[in-house]
Amino acid sequence: PFQYATSIMANPATRQAHIKDTADLITAIEKNSLPSVSFGKPDGLLDGHPQSSKVDLFEAYVLNVLSALDNNPELKAETAVFITWDEAGGYWDSGYLQSIDFFGDGPRMPILILSPYSTGGKIYHNYGDHVSLLKFIERNWALQPLTNRSRDNLPNPTYSRNNEYVPTNSPALSDMFDAFDFNKPVTLSYTE
Repeated sequence: PFQYATSIMANPATRQAHIKDTADLITAIEKNSLPSVSFGKPDGLLDGHPQSSKVDLFEAYVLNVLSALDNNPELKAETAVFITWDEAGGYWDSGYLQSIDFFGDGPRMPILILSPYSTGGKIYHNYGDHVSLLKFIERNWALQPLTNRSRDNLPNPTYSRNNEYVPTNSPALSDMFDAFDFNKPVTLSYTE
């Protein structure tokens, strides 16, 4: 996801330290050395873009990562996986769009949240976009906004009861914390 960030891609030392192959991600899961935050971004043929890749290849990529996590129940018990698709092009949804800045906000993004702490089995209605991932990271690790240029400074949305899709305090973006229950007990399960 950082391939367009000059601060990362233009610095060979930063690229060497932080940009890895998916094989490195799988190895880190297997060896229990996964950093607190990791992004897995498949290449062009696997990335799920409607016009340039195949959905079944994207699914296989995700399954490969999830299978490695399934084989490490201890790590799985404390890991949240966010599976998202690039919403560009409006192939997925054309719901309410906030007027956030000059560029506006894109169509809502589909996201799956997999975690033992997920509230699970529900459609998550809170308004978010890819910046919601940054907001989650910042809140979970009590960090200041990672950049002063991004939208992660926006408040969490509030809603009226008769419309869960349109924030009453727009512009606002969710940090997705309400999709989790960190007080519920987690049991380890093993697969063979």
